[in-house]
Amino acid sequence: MNVLGIESSCDETGVALVQAGADGVPRVRAQALHSQADMHEAYGGVVPELASRDHIRRVLPLTRRVLDDAGATLADVDLVAYTRGPGLAGALLVGAGVAAALGAALQRPTAGIHHLEGHLLSPFLAEDAPPFPFVALLVSGGHTQLMRADGVARYRLLGETVDDAAGEAFDKTAKLLELGYPGGPALARLAAFGDPEAYDLPRPLRHSGDLDFSFAGLKTAVMTRLARLGPNVCEQSRADLAASTQQAIVDVLVAKSLQALQETGLDRLVVAGGVGANMRLREALHAGAARIGARVHHPPPALCTDNGAMIALAAALRWQHGLLPDEPAGAFDVRPRWPLQELSVA
Repeated sequence: MNVLGIESSCDETGVALVQAGADGVPRVRAQALHSQADMHEAYGGVVPELASRDHIRRVLPLTRRVLDDAGATLADVDLVAYTRGPGLAGALLVGAGVAAALGAALQRPTAGIHHLEGHLLSPFLAEDAPPFPFVALLVSGGHTQLMRADGVARYRLLGETVDDAAGEAFDKTAKLLELGYPGGPALARLAAFGDPEAYDLPRPLRHSGDLDFSFAGLKTAVMTRLARLGPNVCEQSRADLAASTQQAIVDVLVAKSLQALQETGLDRLVVAGGVGANMRLREALHAGAARIGARVHHPPPALCTDNGAMIALAAALRWQHGLLPDEPAGAFDVRPRWPLQELSVA
C-alpha cells in the first residue's frame, strides 16, 4: 500500500510517499520539504496569509518531485493523507483541499491526520523503532505535552503546558536577543559559545509534583535580565544568556520526562517535534534515561521538523489497525484546534 502524505499545518510544505509493506514495516519511498523560514524572517514570525499562499505554490511541484523520485505515478497511490489539524486554518485548508481533489480524481480514499500523532509515531520510521507502550515527549512549535502511548490511537495525556510551550520559549528568547527567525536553532547555535550557569534563571513547575509545564515566566526572566544588562550587551553576555535559557528549558523537560517514566513504570521515551532535535536536550535526556534504566527514541534527523512522511506514516499505521474513517472521496475538513487525546480509542 502506498500512502501519499501532505503536511501544511504552518510554515513548511511537506510531501512524501510511504509504503506499508506486507511485513507491516513502513518505509519512505521519497519525500520533499520546503521551508518558508526565509520568507517569514523579515516579519520575525509566521504570517498566516503568506504561509497559506506559499503552500499553494509549493504543494503540487513537491508532489510531482516525490513521485518522480520514487519512480511512481499518481495511479500507484492507494491513500491520500493530509494534516487535518492542529495548525493555521488557512494553511491546513491548502493541504486538505489538494488531498481531497486528488482523492476525488483518483477515486482513492483520503485521511485527515493529527499533526501531533504524526510526530508521535515518526520514530517508527527509524531503524531503532520503539515498541509500545512508551512515554512520548512532544515538543513541536506551540505544543509541549507528555503522553502515554499504549498503541496506535491509544493515547493518554499525562501533562501539558499551561501557557508558553518550550518552542515558544526558544523563539521568544531568540527574538529578545535579536537572533532572527526561526529562533530556536539560532539560540542553540549562540548557546554553544556561552556558559549555561552564567545566569540563575527560573525552572517553572520543575518541582510542582505534576507533569505540567510552564515557560512564560522564563521569557519574562530573560527580559528582566536583559534590561539589567543595559542596551550595549556584549556578545559573550548574549551567548551566556542564550546558554542559560536553553539549560533552563532542558532541565524542565528532562525532569518531567523522567518523572513520567517513573510514574508510569515504563522504560521507553519517544521524543518528537522540532525542539527534539536540540542536541543539548538529546544529550541530557539520554544521560537521564540511562540513570534509571530507560531508553530514548527519536525519529530520523530529517523527520524531526514538520514533514509529509510522518503524516503518511500515521495514515498507514491507522490503516493497518483498521482505524481509518470511511470518508467519501473528495470530502474533507480541518481542525485548527484539536486535542490529541480525542483520538484515543481506548
